[in-house]
Amino acid sequence: MKKISIILSTVVISVMMSAQNKQLSLTTVMNGTFYAKGASSVTPMADGEHYLTSEDGQLILQHSFKTGQVTDTILNLSTARGERIPEFENFILSPTEDIILLQTNSSKIFRRSFTADYYIFTIRNNKIDPLTTGGPIQVPAISPDGHNIAFVRNNNIFIVKLLFNNAEVQVTKDGELGKVRNGIPDWAYEEEFGLVRAYEFSADSRMLAWIRFDESNVAGYELPFFLTRPDRDAYSQELVSYKPQQYPTAGAANSKVSVHTFDIKSSVIRDMDLKLDSTSYIPRIKFVENDDNDLFIFTLNRSQNKLEIYSANPRSTACTLTLREQDERYLDEFVYMNTQFYGNQFIMQSERDGHRHLYLYDLMGQLKRQITKGDFDVLALHGYDAKSGTVYYESNESGMYDCAVWKIDAKGKKTILTPQKGTSHARFSTGCKYFINSWSDMSTPTRVSIITNAGKTLRTIEENLDIASAVLEYGLPQKEPFSFQTVDSTTLYGWMVKPADADESHPCPLILYQYSGPGSNEVLNEWGTGFYPGAAFESLLTQKGYAVAVVDGRGTARRGADFKKQTYKHLGVMESQDQVAAAQYLGSLPYIDADRIAIWGWSYGGYNTLMSMSEGTPVFKCGVAVAPVTDWRYYDAPYTERFMQQPKENADGYHDASAIDRINRLHGKLLIVHGLDDDNVFFSNTASYIEALINAGVDFDMQVYPGKEHSITGLAHRKHLFTRILRFFDENL
Repeated sequence: MKKISIILSTVVISVMMSAQNKQLSLTTVMNGTFYAKGASSVTPMADGEHYLTSEDGQLILQHSFKTGQVTDTILNLSTARGERIPEFENFILSPTEDIILLQTNSSKIFRRSFTADYYIFTIRNNKIDPLTTGGPIQVPAISPDGHNIAFVRNNNIFIVKLLFNNAEVQVTKDGELGKVRNGIPDWAYEEEFGLVRAYEFSADSRMLAWIRFDESNVAGYELPFFLTRPDRDAYSQELVSYKPQQYPTAGAANSKVSVHTFDIKSSVIRDMDLKLDSTSYIPRIKFVENDDNDLFIFTLNRSQNKLEIYSANPRSTACTLTLREQDERYLDEFVYMNTQFYGNQFIMQSERDGHRHLYLYDLMGQLKRQITKGDFDVLALHGYDAKSGTVYYESNESGMYDCAVWKIDAKGKKTILTPQKGTSHARFSTGCKYFINSWSDMSTPTRVSIITNAGKTLRTIEENLDIASAVLEYGLPQKEPFSFQTVDSTTLYGWMVKPADADESHPCPLILYQYSGPGSNEVLNEWGTGFYPGAAFESLLTQKGYAVAVVDGRGTARRGADFKKQTYKHLGVMESQDQVAAAQYLGSLPYIDADRIAIWGWSYGGYNTLMSMSEGTPVFKCGVAVAPVTDWRYYDAPYTERFMQQPKENADGYHDASAIDRINRLHGKLLIVHGLDDDNVFFSNTASYIEALINAGVDFDMQVYPGKEHSITGLAHRKHLFTRILRFFDENL
């Protein structure tokens, strides 16, 4: 009876949708109509009972974890004393919870980095003071005792000493644009290792450690910014300006890295005695709280298949190897990005048994136990209670494309804390007594609830009912999961949306959207699936008569290490074969017109669009490649070499993976799109590809965006881009 009632409900909803459908537009898709509110901006407090949020850039509010209710107003800009600021964009709570740093006037540098002005808000006296008067800064951090604030300005590290009338001390003096970075990473580290702040305070607040990046031998490039509006009162126009950027391509020189410490009391700088190959990476450093305040340094060889963790004494400079982790192919970023220290222990994630699992070590590097085991992948580590031995984590063990929150005790007993099918993401309180859970599935916008560590839901604090109402109002179609087998018996999974009238008598054209990059997923049981949340863009396409499908091919995540890493040294080959296989399978369905199938994607998805259209099987009538890599010799060293090794080590693999080298097999009409100021996938990728198209006598369409980066941001530009894509599909399908 339960299954029948669910089916009847779905039928009723479908009837309501068809009766009330409102036409989607690109403006509706892009303006946030289907963006669900979550709990990403929550700052847990030390007592484990409260958390902070900001509101409208004016207020910082304290909430109860138990109820979600506001219990106090920590900051109200309208009543604060001292410096007047109109609003703040973000805030940082000090470990001692007596001061808050307020971020204003942010200016983007790369994907994650930015400069900003910061102000110190002292909670006790309700007063705002400038952190520094020396200009915009990067990555401020407050020491554990709350007495010092470090930051980076112009590639040098500074410390503001709050107990000495906010005296500003310059720690390093050799920082220089394009040559040396102290405490902040170069572009490649930020983009590929997720590193933004490359310095740390010791647990006792007496030392500061940082990574120094010498990028003086890294190739520099000039990104062009073209004049877009002439000055009619000037006789001479500067038609183009340039932004310099260091960018190490595959096989070329990377930054040379080293680790240093600063004794805050004595002002002594020391160089850690780390015996490293000059080509090695240092993706993380981390102080731990023990008798010596040891500094743990994570090092990675250039091939990224060997991670070594060293314990360094910040005063003697001696470094001792603690742990070595190796893989015959490559190590994924989570191994070093998500290692967490808990007192005299740490938990590391590893794929050594074929799946991503958790391992508990002591500080000597001795394995105490493997925490999780089984045919599933851990997706996030949230906390560890050393007293009970309980670990809190997220995994897909309840369904390949689901994600649930779990706990496991010291004896291996597991408890699922979010049993509902779909995707749950947790934000735990300090001490892990409560967590704020954001849950959704393919058809349901995010619901935010407060749950105890026993799995009891205390309160739902956000249901996004306005978005659920918009789903009905605009008649977003149900996403239909499917699977099929390729010729080599590999099972692939996907989802589809299609027009309401699609049937054997009305076969419709099909558009495949994909990303396909190593370790990625587009097939997920969550609201965010699709190019825009709720698959809103895909739904717009169905209203125009297209079916849209998404398939995760070989090389994607959540199916174990072997499935993900089988594309090693031959990127694009299997991925393109799988999109061709998806097109062939879907084209065999009675409601799909096999002669009208397209493919499109962005970044890696743009690359795999080109690879799929030139795989050799003419199944795609047209395709759109946005910001594509076209040859891996053009892309950055850390990412490319992780999966391909260096060009001199894998020449055949680079040839097989080159979209340019298979251009003579390109089939179907192509639209290629690129931002001229893309600092991630340089425009040179597209320039080389279109030159090859011209030499091969191949016609193509092209769209460029001056002044635009990899994501081609801005509502006007995004609307223009997707209007262009829609017109291209209409003209060719």
